[in-house]
Amino acid sequence: MKKLLSAWSVPGAVLVVACVGLLAAGAAHAAPPIVPPGAVPKKLFESKVLTEGVAVAPDGQVYFSEITFSHRSRDEQGSIEAGFIWHYDPATGKAEIFRSPSGMSNGIKFDAAGNMIVAEGADFGGRRVTRTDMATGKARIIAALHDGQPLNSPNDITIDEKGRIYFSDPRYAGHEPIDQPLEAVYRIDTDGSLHRIITDAGKANGVCISPDQKTLYVVSNDNGGTAIGRFANADGKGTIPLRKGLMALLAYDLHDDGSATFRRTLVDYAPFDGPDGLVVDTEGNLYVAVRAENRPGICVYSPEGEELAYIPTEVPTNVGFGRGKDASLLYITAGASLSSIRVNREGYHLPAAK
Repeated sequence: MKKLLSAWSVPGAVLVVACVGLLAAGAAHAAPPIVPPGAVPKKLFESKVLTEGVAVAPDGQVYFSEITFSHRSRDEQGSIEAGFIWHYDPATGKAEIFRSPSGMSNGIKFDAAGNMIVAEGADFGGRRVTRTDMATGKARIIAALHDGQPLNSPNDITIDEKGRIYFSDPRYAGHEPIDQPLEAVYRIDTDGSLHRIITDAGKANGVCISPDQKTLYVVSNDNGGTAIGRFANADGKGTIPLRKGLMALLAYDLHDDGSATFRRTLVDYAPFDGPDGLVVDTEGNLYVAVRAENRPGICVYSPEGEELAYIPTEVPTNVGFGRGKDASLLYITAGASLSSIRVNREGYHLPAAK
């Protein structure tokens, strides 16, 4: 009997040790949580009105918009602040005005050549998309009219690896006439031609392309109106009631020719407010600035829409990853501030032009 037990005990022990070893190896190679335990955003800058559109240039410098709504930023004489693009230097921790007037800039991105691409909105803004050569400071207008009529209010930007620029064109603020029949998503081709490519995304806001270039993510944030500065009741107390539309994160199939076809709704936020801007990491996970009244913050989703992490913030507007040694540093615009938090994933950026 002892011989029988000893004959089986050694292989059994080997099996147990082998299983424990495999489990230990698996644990050692398990991906760390996206947000480190206990990590919270660190406030870097505070201004007055609404920060938006944070993006990091190839040299690691940080740029973001401050939208100075005309109904909120008038002085005693009635003059209106003309919008700002801020430059934040991570090395010094100081921010300074990069450009003003900004054209009421909103979303900002950098193309593969390092040019700054800016969506300029309405409310005394440019209602156009511009490209700035960061070496010379010279800017060019690359989109302003569709079918001969001014755009609504370009909002957010994303760029594919072929150099095509995609932007959303809703309207949330401003006194200007609305000349476009839709709040759509457009594509600017490398030859300068402009194409309306998505018309079924509700009130298109944030846009972002997946690292594999196969998906165009679009946020619909339909607040029910087109001029937030005019929502006040006649007595100046409170606001008029509005019926919200689609509040959702949507996925579109992005085709080789730059066209897009609706795939599915990833997240529906109704009855609460939907997101604003978004970016992706190198694994394709989405970092989404969610403005829902019950749970504002940065939600991290898988490409299938499964929530993977949540970072509480004040009501956010946009996000952007750093570069180089700070590729895992996520910058956040929320309220009138700029903050950052280090995560355990690296952000996706366009490959540099050769």
